Amino acid sequence: MAWCATVQLMRSILYLVFACLQASGQIMLRINDAPPATIAAVDFAKLPRQSAVLNDHGKQISYEGALLHDVLAQGGIDFGKGLRGKQLSSYVAALGSDGYEVVYALAELDPTVTDSGIIVADRRDGQPLAANEGPFRVIVPHDRRPTRSLKLLQEIDVVQLKK
Repeated sequence: MAWCATVQLMRSILYLVFACLQASGQIMLRINDAPPATIAAVDFAKLPRQSAVLNDHGKQISYEGALLHDVLAQGGIDFGKGLRGKQLSSYVAALGSDGYEVVYALAELDPTVTDSGIIVADRRDGQPLAANEGPFRVIVPHDRRPTRSLKLLQEIDVVQLKK
């Protein structure tokens, strides 16, 4: 019976570790050659809130967070009156801590170009994301399959191809 108590203690410790990691969540943001910026959970919480529904293999799941556009603007991307010229050759790479990486065109995040509704979520069905999903994840609500929705978001890189 002592091993049962040890297993329960280990589960409690792991739960606390994941809760602490989730509470101290942050996103690293790299824009071209500029020094990286960090968006802490406290700064993220100040961004306007949006909701999105993800079709996860036939199951509709509600998420809340901030538009990826707003996260990038917080980090220094100037959308101004809309993207133009060389900015249109930029892409956004989102990287999860599990190694999964997804690329989006910067233009698909500009509300003057399209209404993509792509959000960085921190809540699922009204609750903080579970440790296997967050503390942040990208939700692409208009895709037919969730292949560009990314769990465990840790870094966003913005790269301009045409210098």
